Amino acid sequence: MQTLGWREWAALPDLGIENIKMKVDTGAKTSCLHAFKLEPFEKAGQQWVRIHLHPHQNDNQTELVCEAPVLEQRTVRDSGGHEELRYVIETTLDIAGKQFTGELTLTNRDSMRFRMLLGRQAMEGRFIVDPQKSYLSKRFD
Repeated sequence: MQTLGWREWAALPDLGIENIKMKVDTGAKTSCLHAFKLEPFEKAGQQWVRIHLHPHQNDNQTELVCEAPVLEQRTVRDSGGHEELRYVIETTLDIAGKQFTGELTLTNRDSMRFRMLLGRQAMEGRFIVDPQKSYLSKRFD
């Protein structure tokens, strides 16, 4: 099984995200992606969401816009105990040389240090975490 540090690099190729820093969080059940603006719309009879995000830490100028079909909407409780109804998408994650499909909830993480959080569901059976290490996987170029 591949070992990850507490923070790592990921790519989300279906969304056009080549590099994103993520916090590896064994305390979180689901993974989430930063989105400062969400625009729901319908495409071919299915619900989709247009996602506006700032893919880089400490950079609110670089903006990426991508689209994904909505899997569902789910109430998620954050680490502070606050509940929020979030869109959930399913997309390809590329982490430490492994590509797999995973669920991401979408929320505004402007005030958070990382634009993405990798939760337990995505790690299960794929990764173990060494909390004393960082960036054990290579950055995508």
